[in-house]
Amino acid sequence: MEERLQKIMAQADLGSRRTCEELIRQGRVSVNDRVAQLGQKADPERDRITVDGRPIRLSGRCTYVALYKPRGVLSDEGDDSGRVPTARDMVPLPGHLFPVGRLDLWSEGLILLTDDGDLTYRLTHPRFGHEKEYSVLVESEPDTATLRHWERGVFLNGRRTAPAEVTVSGRGKEGIWLRVVLQEGRKRQIRRVAAMLGHPVRRLIRVRIGPLRLGNLRPGEWRRLTEAEVKALRSAVRESLEL
Repeated sequence: MEERLQKIMAQADLGSRRTCEELIRQGRVSVNDRVAQLGQKADPERDRITVDGRPIRLSGRCTYVALYKPRGVLSDEGDDSGRVPTARDMVPLPGHLFPVGRLDLWSEGLILLTDDGDLTYRLTHPRFGHEKEYSVLVESEPDTATLRHWERGVFLNGRRTAPAEVTVSGRGKEGIWLRVVLQEGRKRQIRRVAAMLGHPVRRLIRVRIGPLRLGNLRPGEWRRLTEAEVKALRSAVRESLEL
């Protein structure tokens, strides 16, 4: 069904209708590769609507799922043997859902599964610098100098890691809990850096991707994102494009 273009754009979280009208006036909006006119109508199911050349996507038409990936579960599709369960296996919904932010086999915590390809790209590409937060259990307590060294960056495969936030968040019989916030995600980065600094990881849980938090989910549990959470993610994506 056709609707006014500014209404469709507002539903895609591109701003208020007045803001969307201004984008149309500026000639930044196209429908089926033709510059749109104020007052024009379109059908989001049939027409290709772009802003500055990028297709818009109505958040309600995509699937967004938060999953607590347990240890021993693959983030992605893995091999063809089917012997190791995957994050996708744990969410009984139709469609091809991509994992946003992979975790290694023995790490656990928040994974976002979605069929929104543009959002997946914006949240995972290193140049956009979206934060990821982890609770990390290590064997012994790092001293202040070690924490500052970790925060400034260490060399992995000849390249320094980006600045990070690393603080002690708790102490227990099993070891020391650290809060680690990264803006990059090299393969097994936290485990490798911690071991290099003399504090091997015993447990690693991701608790946040950008504005999205793990919350009260338990290992193996999943839920659909709320409308407010989807809007917060898309807002974070727009802010990263403006930096």
